[in-house]
Amino acid sequence: MQRDALLDRFAVSGLAERIAPEWRAPLLNLAIVWAVLFALTVRDWVAMAHQWWDISTYNHILFVPPIIVWVVWQRWEELAKIAPQAWWPGLVALFGALALWMLGTVAGMNIASQLGAVGALVASAIVVLGPKVFAGLIFPLAYMVFLVPIGDELVPVLQMITAKLVIGLIHLSGMEAHIEGVFIDTPAGLFEVAEACSGVMFLAAMVALATLVANVCFVSWKRRAVFLCAAILLPIVANGVRAWGTIVIAQWQGIEFAAGFDHIFYGWIFFAIVVAALLGCAWRWFDRSPDDPGIDADAIKASPLLGKLERFSFRQSFASLSVVALALMFGGWAFAADHVEADLPPTLAAPHVPGWHIVAGEVPNWTPLATGADRKLRLHYHDGNGYAVDVSIAVYAGQGPDRDAAAAGQGALPMGSDWRWLEPGVSGNSWSADWLYNHGIRRLAQTSYRIGEVTTGSASRFKLAAMRDRVLMRGRPAIAMILSSEEPGADAALSRFRAAMGDPALAMDRAAGLR
Repeated sequence: MQRDALLDRFAVSGLAERIAPEWRAPLLNLAIVWAVLFALTVRDWVAMAHQWWDISTYNHILFVPPIIVWVVWQRWEELAKIAPQAWWPGLVALFGALALWMLGTVAGMNIASQLGAVGALVASAIVVLGPKVFAGLIFPLAYMVFLVPIGDELVPVLQMITAKLVIGLIHLSGMEAHIEGVFIDTPAGLFEVAEACSGVMFLAAMVALATLVANVCFVSWKRRAVFLCAAILLPIVANGVRAWGTIVIAQWQGIEFAAGFDHIFYGWIFFAIVVAALLGCAWRWFDRSPDDPGIDADAIKASPLLGKLERFSFRQSFASLSVVALALMFGGWAFAADHVEADLPPTLAAPHVPGWHIVAGEVPNWTPLATGADRKLRLHYHDGNGYAVDVSIAVYAGQGPDRDAAAAGQGALPMGSDWRWLEPGVSGNSWSADWLYNHGIRRLAQTSYRIGEVTTGSASRFKLAAMRDRVLMRGRPAIAMILSSEEPGADAALSRFRAAMGDPALAMDRAAGLR
């Protein structure tokens, strides 16, 4: 036992000796503050890891941590020549990152909280290591943004772009087809540019890869910009070609054969060819030597600007204490804000709409989702002219990660249902509109959110209002109201219903017992 302990001590000592003396204390401090920040934001890291592993769109992120380690290792020989200096202005960046994390946490905005969690690690590195080391590590630290799963927000836009590309290619190839939103009707059958066909997975992976290649293989900023633009446009166009090719094959061999061919060939081989083609075409313009470490330590140390910035240094012990203090402050604030709740009535009141009556017992084939809502109300209205409108109201005592009224998969398009998003509808001042489709049925859904004095159809504006309330410790209910009707006559039915209902803010407040 004593022999093993002695060997371990010598091993650790040998490792420490390979690290320059001026780096030992800063690296230890960085490890400590990163451990504290990781403990504070562990829920976000667990959520991100789940997405990396279980969601195919983000599987490529599993390669990002080893890539970051590799890039730092490539620069280490030059970095070792720079002496770290704790830098107190970096606390401003850390304050901003932790504020973003707290705002995202209390409002249930995962992107904000996860960006804040990653940003806190980056900012703390600036605090502990100083501006000169940060200049040497700027790319690997900036590359950490790819740890955050971002991309699902682009799916509807990419679906529409892909559908437009496909219908254009179909017409160019002399085939007959009709497009309605993301659905393309051809003689071979009806095709949907579904979420999985949007190309977001390939686009997200390509942007991460292209950013790495642009830094590692290019020196010229002009060449980097051209390469990145090509890397963004190419997967979008290639995905349109893939979808068009699937439809063409379906014309010849049938839908089942085309679907299998799409998953095997287009799912793997086609996009591998696209990546290889991009890198192959760019190869001749690579202007960075393979032996180039990526940074010049002498130039960094001689920089007048970095020299002036380094004057604002302070002791390493103060750096770690300051980081821990900020982490505790924002952690306590987030905990307190997360427990602010609004008082709600025992039940919700059905909106009174002149000229319309509630039909009891009639359940449409559409069920909106309101996970975590404290009060729910679903009603089916008829008027005397054959029009019908479905009303769904959900009231929340507070917003958070598990009860977010405007989260993806919540509301009019329930996650996992047979309904599909078709195309955007005509939105109003206080509602957003979406056309949905399910086995030949078209449905128009108009969604409004209300919190405090804010009534909007924008999920982002609603989330910002909810965030403001939580930060200011104001317990006010959040309300989501969806008005929906099926074709034919969906637009007319909803217009007549809104005219009779009046101010949607008043209707929502009355339903929630606020007036």
